[in-house]
Amino acid sequence: MSFHSLREQGISTTVDQLDQRITSWMARYGIVIMRIGLGVVFFWFGILKLFPGMSPAEDLVRNTIYFVDPDLFMPVLAIWEALIGVGLITGKYMRATLLLLFMQMPGTALPLVLLPEVVWTAFPYGLTLEGQYIVKNLVLIGAGLVIGGTVRGGRLVAEPTER
Repeated sequence: MSFHSLREQGISTTVDQLDQRITSWMARYGIVIMRIGLGVVFFWFGILKLFPGMSPAEDLVRNTIYFVDPDLFMPVLAIWEALIGVGLITGKYMRATLLLLFMQMPGTALPLVLLPEVVWTAFPYGLTLEGQYIVKNLVLIGAGLVIGGTVRGGRLVAEPTER
């Protein structure tokens, strides 16, 4: 074996070891970081709704739930979202927290149907900024599903034993 191929094999082994360490770190901490990050988003967005004029989603919410007094609904939604955030950040009461999250998500999609002129520039592919704000909730739902997969002790494994 030549020096060059030995050197390449050594570099390949070093890269593989580094990849294993990084992947293991991601598997160990990824879900916790996702849970806390998702919690911060919910808490922050919720708290903003407690202060009139602070949430960029306020007009969208008010116009979507026209059948309920928005002055009563906004604080309820704000506290609901903040509670989801606290639950995710602390990792406490995860089943209840995820239930609140999944109960809230259909309401966030209502503007797609009730306010099409606000969310679509060209149906079904052109989204306004408000539409993009709504569609990004698919990522929040996905994160909630992954987190939900851990409430009974599930975890992310960097290198599964069975492939």
